Amino acid sequence: MKQLALDIGIASGPTFDGFVAGPNEPALRHLALWVGEPGTPTVHSPVPTYLWGEPGCGKTHLLEAVRGALRAQGASVGWMHAGLMEPPEFDDRWVAILLDDVHAYSAVQQHAAFTWFVNAQSLQRGVVACGDAPPADLHLREDLRTRLGWGHVFHLQMLSDAERRAVLRRAADGRGVLLSDDVLDYMLHRFSRDLGSLMELLSRLDAYALQTQRAITIPLIRAMLENDE
Repeated sequence: MKQLALDIGIASGPTFDGFVAGPNEPALRHLALWVGEPGTPTVHSPVPTYLWGEPGCGKTHLLEAVRGALRAQGASVGWMHAGLMEPPEFDDRWVAILLDDVHAYSAVQQHAAFTWFVNAQSLQRGVVACGDAPPADLHLREDLRTRLGWGHVFHLQMLSDAERRAVLRRAADGRGVLLSDDVLDYMLHRFSRDLGSLMELLSRLDAYALQTQRAITIPLIRAMLENDE
């Protein structure tokens, strides 16, 4: 059985409203309050926020929701991720810097992230970062690691099976797609369990069902996977 391990966001872009918080409600409330009201310029606290947890717990979703909300206020932000091989210089116009997957940063990226961090703090700009481990366990240069840990730190938890089921059901209903309990059980127990992967699977199933003019069933899932091989 082929296991999907993708982490692809929803086409409209991750939002706070689209984040199913479950046990992560404190982190969601903190970031939504930090960002402020939609369309309203806000003075963002310069105290950094760091999110950590295993892949699929929603770290990047929240980071991208912050970016989207700030852009909706007409603000520009600095965004760094592990795939950005040559980070740009810090821009004084940024209201915040967002650092994704800091645990995977190269030496060059760590240097740039530290420089961004120092500049952001000197200008009283916001910092939101995320990684797969608590600050104390990050294998990063010490000056960056300690700065990531001195502010607000949230440990994000994975959603339960019941919560993932509810999310898939709601997303399917929004697409006008019927998912039986058997299909939901199959998706939850046979594929990568993080929510990003499951949402991508649902998107692929919806497209394949439309293409083949068939309802989404377990045989259809198997046929789609066989067609991919």
